[in-house]
Amino acid sequence: MSKNNDFKVDHSDYIDLVERSPITRTLKSNYMPYAMSVIVSRAIPEIDGFKPSHRKLLYTMYRMGLMKGPRAKSADIVGQTMALNPHGDQAIYETMVRMTRGNGALINPWIDSKGNFGRVYSRDMQYAAYRYTEARLDKSCETIFSGLNKNAVEFVDNYSGTFQEPVLLPVTFPTILVNANQGIAVGMASNICSFNLREVCEATCALIDDNKVDLFQYMPAPDFSTGANIIYEEDVMQNVYENGRGSIKMRAVYQIDTKNRCIEVTEIPYSTTVEVIMEDVIEQTKKGKLKEVVNIRDDTDLNGLKLTIDYRPSADPELLVQKLFSVTAMQSNFPCNFNLLIKGKPQVLGVRNILLEWLAWRRECLTAEFTFEIEENQKRLHILKGLEAILLDIDKAIKIVRETEKDDQVIPRLMAGFSIDQLQAEAVAEIKLRQLNQEYIIRRIEDIADLEAEIERLQKIIGNRRKLNQEIKKQLKDVAKKYGRERLTQIIAEEKIEIAEEEDFIEDYNLKFFYTAEGYLKKIALTSLRSAGDLRLKENDRIIQDIEATNKSEVLFFTNKGEVYKLHAYEIQDAKPSELGEYTPNLLELEDDEKVIAIHVTSEKFEGYLILGFADGRCVKIAVDNYYTKTNRRKLRNAFYEGSPLIGILYQDEENSGKDIIMQNNQDRMILLESDRIGLKATRNSQGNRIMSLRGNYQADYLGYAEQFSDKYDLDYYRVRTLPAAGRFIKEEDMSAKQMNLTEISDE
Repeated sequence: MSKNNDFKVDHSDYIDLVERSPITRTLKSNYMPYAMSVIVSRAIPEIDGFKPSHRKLLYTMYRMGLMKGPRAKSADIVGQTMALNPHGDQAIYETMVRMTRGNGALINPWIDSKGNFGRVYSRDMQYAAYRYTEARLDKSCETIFSGLNKNAVEFVDNYSGTFQEPVLLPVTFPTILVNANQGIAVGMASNICSFNLREVCEATCALIDDNKVDLFQYMPAPDFSTGANIIYEEDVMQNVYENGRGSIKMRAVYQIDTKNRCIEVTEIPYSTTVEVIMEDVIEQTKKGKLKEVVNIRDDTDLNGLKLTIDYRPSADPELLVQKLFSVTAMQSNFPCNFNLLIKGKPQVLGVRNILLEWLAWRRECLTAEFTFEIEENQKRLHILKGLEAILLDIDKAIKIVRETEKDDQVIPRLMAGFSIDQLQAEAVAEIKLRQLNQEYIIRRIEDIADLEAEIERLQKIIGNRRKLNQEIKKQLKDVAKKYGRERLTQIIAEEKIEIAEEEDFIEDYNLKFFYTAEGYLKKIALTSLRSAGDLRLKENDRIIQDIEATNKSEVLFFTNKGEVYKLHAYEIQDAKPSELGEYTPNLLELEDDEKVIAIHVTSEKFEGYLILGFADGRCVKIAVDNYYTKTNRRKLRNAFYEGSPLIGILYQDEENSGKDIIMQNNQDRMILLESDRIGLKATRNSQGNRIMSLRGNYQADYLGYAEQFSDKYDLDYYRVRTLPAAGRFIKEEDMSAKQMNLTEISDE
């Protein structure tokens, strides 16, 4: 086809067909349904403790008859589950893996598995493909399907309309709290930790008797399938139980083998993996924070998890363990967010309210189940009443059947002969000839009294909240007795352990920082500096600051953007005198047009004051603690006056309070004044006061303490009485000293 005949569409004809709508309305109408679908139908568990994917898989296995008998191939289970769950075979299998006993993710696994299903504590231990593994329902599943065939829960059509599935499973104990459950939806998430089954059942029984009971007496803390230890923080645990939020601190379980000089880790926090811990140890060892570690290896075998950390002969193993807790995932937090669906609506609830909601829902299940049983018993009773009617004259019943000419007349004639209805007559007609004897019928109608008593009992229960609760307690006690077990996760009181911070393990030593005009920062230990020769610098580079510090000092970096960056000295790599050091734009991740003007080193206490000088002749005094933050923020915005370039920083404490300072400008003028004349400002970005008057385009270019130049200047000649002052021209004999000043930014 010729290029000249290309088909072109005139879109102007369709402009009128485009519907214009505000983006907020479009998002609400298009995105919100998707978000709600993810929340309600995928990611957030419901009061029965299951997400839809879990429920569909377990119900499929139940329909397959896998409560008893041999295991089925996982591939078969996955394939049949797709009739309920259209999200794909791999997603279904991953759901199945997590619920197996072999994987160990759940403290009360629902699936009895055979084959390699991976391990929850390992990221890299991959599970086998579903064609190689087998599974069946665990015996404990009898507790989640009880009442399923008695209308205890509502059923709905599956996505293809071929059969029905339960909306919820009629669990007989609070599974929502027994197994850990995590889900990420749209705009919300859920992370529910696991608790000990026996403790949950006992706590629920106690709550039935007293809804204000102290739950901690029965279930003191969560319990995890990976074991480990919980550091019990009362305020955190109280918040979890009451509000469903909080971060639970966990520690690995270890043994120290002094003979072989190694630490053996056998249980780890639920929220981490062996691989993460190994990576942390290797990384921190490279950084020099775990110098005692020689090697780490994964010795996990069929006997269970085992992570071995070899240490140097000179190391203190107990101190090393504290370091490991501080800088690796051997101590991790489990962030609780008890978000679940209550009647289709997401709610974040504490443990008490979850149990109360479960009890209310369970009463509804039992009411529906008992109502079904009453109806079934009434049907059976009705049939037995018909048998009772013919007991008085069995021969008459036989005669009616024998003398009836047509088959369709048997039922009506029995109904007329014994004053029974059609259902009763059909039951009589179905009795085999050999059963038409008094013994059989008497044995059958003996159940009438029992049925009447059972119906009466059930009717009294469904109308009585207290009796419903007693039935729930009975079931809970049975579950606890049959499936309860001892805790896997031990509880350690916070006050009984020493929680060390990372800084407790930092080696402290004296050092010196060198900052250059090109932006390079050298951190050199004084011991290395004494034996070193000249410092290596880039060509044409020069040192503009040299400051003594310790390895635990805080370093403040002042930039031309009016911002201050903070680092601990130990976060900066040690350098040799022969090395260039760290390039600050890379070290601090500065913007392209941002550069460090000056640095200041302070102690961890952030004591004293800073006097900042600016090119417009202003000076401001601010307390160093203005740069202290409770959190470990690395960047402080609006950190100082941005109206003019920063030219110098002076540190002042009680020892040098009131000392004379000098300011010079590029007109070769200088002023000298007492530092106490500069007033203290409350805010760190205050513009301060002008101390030097500047004419034209002249700018101040130096701020420093006067005492360091007492042997170079006739200082009193430059002293000023009033502020701001233009200053005096620098004497010709002092000019050489001025040139020396301009080569550095002072941070005395």
